[in-house]
Amino acid sequence: MLPDIPHARAMLDELLLARVEERHMHFCAKEGTLPADMPEANFLQQTDIIHGIGIGSIIGAVSGMIAGALLMMFPPEGMELRVAALLVAALCGAIFGSWASGMAAAAIPSSRLAPFRDAIKAGQVLLIIDLPLRRVAEIEELILQRHPEVNFGGMEPHIPVFP
Repeated sequence: MLPDIPHARAMLDELLLARVEERHMHFCAKEGTLPADMPEANFLQQTDIIHGIGIGSIIGAVSGMIAGALLMMFPPEGMELRVAALLVAALCGAIFGSWASGMAAAAIPSSRLAPFRDAIKAGQVLLIIDLPLRRVAEIEELILQRHPEVNFGGMEPHIPVFP
């Protein structure tokens, strides 16, 4: 958390000098206060859409499997359903669940940003930096040396792109 916009601007410049690319920095401030030339947190970071899509796909797949199993146990007259019907039902359920849940979650502010909401409303600026794990300590030290007023909000666990 940075105290205000001028501190956020200074931090942006210092991180650029430390070779952190601008596309890896995301600022979140009270609506309408962040200058246009500062990288703002995007839609995916400000909403719970990713979490919603994940939950929706799981619930939809399970619901689809249940519906497919019921169709296999009680098939319509004259139809013989195979295991492929169960898989198709699960896939269709996952797709529909992802879509429906994602649409609902797009309107919900990110639960990960909830601890910072009051400070943002008070005029502070949240800075999110995407860094490789090997650079985290270096950048934290740089920030603490130049900006002792900064409050660290923590680090999210490392999640690989492909598990």
